[in-house]
Amino acid sequence: MSEQKKTVSIPTNLYDAIQERVEGTEFNSVEEYVTFVLEEVIKDDDEEETAFTAEDEEEVKKRLRALGYLD
Repeated sequence: MSEQKKTVSIPTNLYDAIQERVEGTEFNSVEEYVTFVLEEVIKDDDEEETAFTAEDEEEVKKRLRALGYLD
């Protein structure tokens, strides 16, 4: 079953710039490229939410010091 899609409008000059960027890549269309980029942005946002807290960072440093990796 095919994934449902929605339409998003972008300025023509942006579309044209993306189309130029897509040429000669593994992407078969502007839509495919834009989908990939947006998925990467969303993935990066999700990863930032799971980043180390200051306490986590201190715990890692403490362990590295105990192992002799940090002074």
